[in-house]
Order: sequence, then structure tokens, then C-alpha cells
Amino acid sequence: MPSTPAASPGCDAQDPHRTAPSVSIAVPVFNEEAVLPELLRRVRAVLDALPGGPHEVVVANDGSRDGTLRILEDEAARDPRLIVVSLSRNFGHQQAFSAALDHTTGDVVVMMDGDLQDVPEAIPSFIAEYAKGYEVVYAVRTRRKEPLLLRACYALFYRIAAKLADVALPVGSGDFSLVSRRVVDQIRASEERHRYLRGLRTWVGFRQIGIEVERAERGAGDPKYGWRDLFRLAFDGIFAFSVVPIRLATIVGAIAIGLTFLYSAYAIFVKLLFDWSPKGFTALFLGLAFVSGVQLLFLGIIGEYVGRIYNEVKRRPLYVVDRVVRGRK
Repeated sequence: MPSTPAASPGCDAQDPHRTAPSVSIAVPVFNEEAVLPELLRRVRAVLDALPGGPHEVVVANDGSRDGTLRILEDEAARDPRLIVVSLSRNFGHQQAFSAALDHTTGDVVVMMDGDLQDVPEAIPSFIAEYAKGYEVVYAVRTRRKEPLLLRACYALFYRIAAKLADVALPVGSGDFSLVSRRVVDQIRASEERHRYLRGLRTWVGFRQIGIEVERAERGAGDPKYGWRDLFRLAFDGIFAFSVVPIRLATIVGAIAIGLTFLYSAYAIFVKLLFDWSPKGFTALFLGLAFVSGVQLLFLGIIGEYVGRIYNEVKRRPLYVVDRVVRGRK
């Protein structure tokens, strides 16, 4: 079972806040009218079976343009446990997650996507691990149902991010997780604009453990995360938790200088001993093209970091709330 090393002493398993905590479920949604009724039905069934309470479902509507908000408002009128945080426009997946987290009140918060690929029925297993003293319980995805190419890209990204990151990012773990209230408070205290929540969740520390959860197929509708969004999330994960890309510029530059020195020494050696100089326009052209390409690549990497600094210093809010709809009894 994957886990990270314990960072704090265990807690008393008899603590009622551990064995029967109040649970908040944080869900971001964007144009999910096709899957929402089934999602809410299954989430409610899980909450009904949980001890403790009061429990709640906080859904962040990330500027949906279909009937998502109407469905959520209708459901809130019948369910006092439902809280709808409607954003003024589409701010993005991680920002919508942050909006949901900011409106939760439970002892623990379950973060899950709204397309039912994160199965609500796994939540009791998370709570069982939380009762043992873990502050973070994350799902390690197994048997993914995405196309082969997408699964290969996910696997490659997770391994690259784990190698480059300054913290030990768990391989195969997404946002689906349970986090304690004090972990939520630490994540909320972070002022980063480019958020990679699963990285922040790891960075916070405390006792963490991963449990295997089979990744289900999308409940209905079309995927809302395109290749562009996936690459943006991947860049956020790498650049937010690693300076290795920018350090590579120094390493590659040192290698280029070393090779240049060796070639220069070789040219001087053959000129003095054999009165012959190396020739070759093609080799010179390819060398210049290679060096120029490397320079542009690392200028882009430096620009990525500079752009993120620019966005950080502007200190705009992560999201803007249009309205909050709370369930009525």
C-alpha cells in the first residue's frame, strides 16, 4: 500500500472526531448537467450511511453554460446538506476546487471530481484510514478506463513530476482524497495563484497514506479536460514544485562549454602537428542550429518562471463568486 512517512504521532482511535467526523465533500463541476443527478444520488447515499455529522456537499459551479446551475439550485431547495458556490465565470478546475474548499466546514473534506470517475463509494475507506490517525488519505488510481495514449501520458507525467519535485509526490494519485481540517486550513493559507492541489496536499506533510481505488468510467457527458488543460495542469505540477528545469540550463551550458573547449583543443592540436584545420559547413550549421534551439528552449523555461512570478505579484483573487446557494430544509 503506497504511503508517505509519518510526520506526526498517531491519534487516539477513540476520539469521536476521528471515528465519526463531520464530512464535507468538495466537488468542482463545469457543464455536468448529464451526470449531476446520478452524482448527487450516490453521494447522498454514502452520506446517509456515515456516522457522525452534520455532513455537507459543497459543489463549485465553475461558470457552467448548460443546465448545471439550475439543477443544483433545484436540488439545494430539497436538500439542506447541499451548498452551491457559483463562480462568475470559468476560472479552471483547481480554482473551482479551491472555491469549494473555502466553503467547507467539516472535520474532514473529501475532494473529488464531478464526473463519477472518482467513486463516492470509496469514501468510507478513506474515513477508516483517517480514524487510524492519518491526516491525508489519497486514492492511488488503478485500472484506468481512459484511452491507451492518455493513460501512457498520465503515467509518464506522474513519474517525471515525482523525479523533479522538491517533495515526494505520490505516483498515480489525483485529487480524489480525504484531508483533515488542519490540512485544509494550511492549503487555504497558501497564496499561490497557479495551484496544483495534490502537490500542496503532499507539501503540507502530516501523516499520509494512499489506498488503491479503481478509476471508473465517466458517468455521462463528454470530458471537460482537453489536452491543453492537461498540459497546463502538468506544467503547474512541475513548475510549482521544482526548479530542476531552470537548473538544467546551467548543466546544458556547462556541457556545451566543455564540448567547445575539447573541440578547440582538438583543432589547435591538429593544426600544430599536421598543419590541417577541421572543415565542414554542414557540421557548423547543425552545431549553430542546435545551440540556438537549446537557448530558445531555456529562454522559454525561464519565461515560464517569470510569467508565474508576474501572476503572483498581481495578487488577483483565485476566483470570483457570483452567489452562494445553501440548501433549505
